[in-house]
Amino acid sequence: MTVWSVYLVRAAGGVIYTGIATDVDRRIDEHRAGRGAKYLRGRAPMTVVFRRRLGDRGLALRLERRLKRMKKTEKEALVRARPSLRRLLAMLERGRTATSRSTSFRASAPAS
Repeated sequence: MTVWSVYLVRAAGGVIYTGIATDVDRRIDEHRAGRGAKYLRGRAPMTVVFRRRLGDRGLALRLERRLKRMKKTEKEALVRARPSLRRLLAMLERGRTATSRSTSFRASAPAS
């Protein structure tokens, strides 16, 4: 079975690009060589700031779509929080953003 991953790339100007691939490193090399998404052409340097192995392509596509709909500030929060796969899937199922109360990726305060 082919394992798909979702990834976020920070490029020139601070833009964050979202994509899916079976081999993220190979895909990033393609982007850097100008053979990937047209959006990233000429936007070097590129740095992978987030990646998660997901499993099947359908799941990867659904999560990619959800992430692409997020605001940049929400993507930044996701990058900082580095949520587990379980939390990402919960976000997808609930249709919430990274900064929603129920699936917040912000660090929670210790219980008193």
